[in-house]
Amino acid sequence: MTFIPEIKKESSPEPRGARPGMRWWKLLALVAVLAGLATYSEIFLFGKSRAAAQRQSGPQAVPVVAVSASLGDINIYITGLGTVTPLHTVTVKSRVDGQLMRVFFQEGQVVKGGSLLAEIDPRPFEASLTQAEGQLARDKAQLENAKIDLQRYRILLKQDSIAKQQVDTQEALVHQFEGTVKFDQGQVDNARLQLVYSKISAPTSGRIGLRLVDPGNIIHASDTTGLAVITQEQPIGVIFPVPEDSIQPVLKKYKSGERLPVEAWDREQKQKLATGFLLTIDNQIDTNTGTVKLKAEFPNLESELFPNQFVIAKLLVDTKRGTVVIPSGAIQRSPQMTFVYVVKDDQTVTVRPVKIGPSEGDKVSIEEGLSQGEQVVLEGAEKLREGSKVELNTQENRASDKAKNQSGSGSSATSSK
Repeated sequence: MTFIPEIKKESSPEPRGARPGMRWWKLLALVAVLAGLATYSEIFLFGKSRAAAQRQSGPQAVPVVAVSASLGDINIYITGLGTVTPLHTVTVKSRVDGQLMRVFFQEGQVVKGGSLLAEIDPRPFEASLTQAEGQLARDKAQLENAKIDLQRYRILLKQDSIAKQQVDTQEALVHQFEGTVKFDQGQVDNARLQLVYSKISAPTSGRIGLRLVDPGNIIHASDTTGLAVITQEQPIGVIFPVPEDSIQPVLKKYKSGERLPVEAWDREQKQKLATGFLLTIDNQIDTNTGTVKLKAEFPNLESELFPNQFVIAKLLVDTKRGTVVIPSGAIQRSPQMTFVYVVKDDQTVTVRPVKIGPSEGDKVSIEEGLSQGEQVVLEGAEKLREGSKVELNTQENRASDKAKNQSGSGSSATSSK
């Protein structure tokens, strides 16, 4: 029996102190170093090359909105803060004393002149009228009797049957009765007038206000409050002041018979309320304010204006025709000058000093420095300097893009439905 020794396969010896996981940490560290080198190259090397490319290509264009200067008409207005004032304001008062029996109007109602508004107890006035008529009838009878006696006395005087003194006395008595009858007739007329006054009528047409006295109260002709107030609203007036330096062109056209239009706007000048015409001019200048009061009249058919309302009154005195017009937002100002940014053909801007004229709304006229058709920057001017390159977008294109976006959003909303 032969003995074969067993051979053991020994593994390669590992370094002393080494662990299997350390090889993985070395691999991860190597990967991190390579990633850092790549980031450095991208940030610094590529960034420098991009900056160099930008320097070579020139400065970046500034996006702006531009608009073309056009020819148009500018209305020249004189503006003042006005107060709406009714052409007639009447306090309805009683002209006799008595108890208020009935009221025939509704508060806030539009009434016509002569319409019945209220009634005072008429019985005392009817009694006074009856008494005056009775006294008049009695004195008329006495007058007739005195006239008959006078006629008889004159016949007897011709026959030399009575003294002339008796005829003269009778003639004086007739004249006395004639005076008494006239006095009685005045009493009757006054009693009838008091009876008419017991029915209170509207003295003018207009809108009646809140009732100040209720039925059942005793009212007097001396009362200061009255029954109600009537204001005429159609037509209605507006009183507004203008500076004394502006009154001469207004006077010139007013005296020539020209009808100057006046517009009434709300206090924020965003909505035009009514259109009328200049009615009259005051006869003196207010020395405290240096202004002259003007009065305008408005039809006010739709009750656009209300009594005592504050409005901005604009008096049109002239129209400047065929002038260069641009939006007021394009005007730039500095301590030295007023200017605009004009867009040139090479898509750069230049500073152009201008002399502005009258303005109307958001439009302003240019008297010097700008010609028709030149484009001026309307939006984005705060980032511009002389010679800045711009990316042009006209106001018309922007409006077209906005309309397209709105139509696109509307169609998408319809499809989603």
